[in-house]
Amino acid sequence: MTPRLDYFATAPALLGKMLELEDVLKTSGLDLGLIELVKMRVSQINGCAFCLDMHATIMKKAGEDMRRIVLLPAWRETTFYTGRERAALAWAEALTLVAETHAPDTDFDGLRAHFTDQEIVQLTLVIGMINHWNRIAIGFRAQPRPLSGPHA
Repeated sequence: MTPRLDYFATAPALLGKMLELEDVLKTSGLDLGLIELVKMRVSQINGCAFCLDMHATIMKKAGEDMRRIVLLPAWRETTFYTGRERAALAWAEALTLVAETHAPDTDFDGLRAHFTDQEIVQLTLVIGMINHWNRIAIGFRAQPRPLSGPHA
């Protein structure tokens, strides 16, 4: 698959503003591990190879257990995720699939036990941003880093 265009080179000011918001969200107080977990799950749902590669790499470098990364699509079927993470993942899925789910009250109510109102807004912005990045990367056919080693 060939990239369609270099969107950062084409619109650096616009993409720069998105990166500024990403920086604000990273320092918002939400745990960076939780942010990456949510970004990974949303990217799995959207099928964004570029973002999956990037967030798996970030998670691995941060010391995330590989089993939690690999089992993320089946997070409901394992005890590897905390209650806070489970609430965030349910909300991430509900918002990513909003045309189907309509952001149900049960998923929103599940956040209340684990997040403040401020954190719910921050988490919702994180989810919106990664959905936006996924659409940009998929739309312009951004490619993951090349493989290295025996599979290259």
